[in-house]
Amino acid sequence: MTRHKIFDMPFSKVYPMYVAKAERKNRTKGEVDEIIRWLTGYSQDELLEQINRDADFENFFEEAPAMHPSRDNITGVICGVRVEEIVDPLMKAIRQLDKLIDELAKGKAMENILR
Repeated sequence: MTRHKIFDMPFSKVYPMYVAKAERKNRTKGEVDEIIRWLTGYSQDELLEQINRDADFENFFEEAPAMHPSRDNITGVICGVRVEEIVDPLMKAIRQLDKLIDELAKGKAMENILR
């Protein structure tokens, strides 16, 4: 199987897109950070460290202190694929994050996003 290009993409290149997507819908950078911290277990300082050192997606998720145990409750379609049907653990984590940011941008309440 071919390796997805996104695995090697620096998280710091996508992070501003997450923030911009949220801000276009009157949500905040703080909410984006809260979602990322909830999913990965990073503290705010650890998250900023990952961004500042240009960690790629693979290392970003591999080094996550504690992926949230409820992350498997994230369901739905993102990029035309059902999140719960993704087999590759790294791709699933990336798409779970995408789905959470999508829900934020669609106006869903934080208590419902952070299952």
